[in-house]
Amino acid sequence: MCTTKCGCFPEEKDLRQRTKEFALQIIHMFTKLPKTTEAQVLGKQVLRSGTSVGANYREAYRARSRAEFIAKCGDSLRELEETTYWLELLVDGKIVPADRLSIVRQECDELIAIFVTILKSSKDS
Repeated sequence: MCTTKCGCFPEEKDLRQRTKEFALQIIHMFTKLPKTTEAQVLGKQVLRSGTSVGANYREAYRARSRAEFIAKCGDSLRELEETTYWLELLVDGKIVPADRLSIVRQECDELIAIFVTILKSSKDS
């Protein structure tokens, strides 16, 4: 349906690969979290939502209809927004310093922008 080559967004990398790399960043971040109860509970939430982004996009990529594509991309966007929330709690709760999560938070923000663009252009066309 929609890949980076369709012109919806300027990134060079295939979005399937980029969302997989994001999931791997999330997994790596989780392994580095403190072993406190708070960190592990919030970390598991990040792990679940952050790794779901790519799985949902893979389903969107192979969608049988435009409606299914839009729905699955919407699921990816919702998971990214949820991931942002859990990452904010890790920082705002002073569980992890902000600088340790800056790269993953930036990638999350960029992916949100990409999915917003995909959804907007898919609904407009």
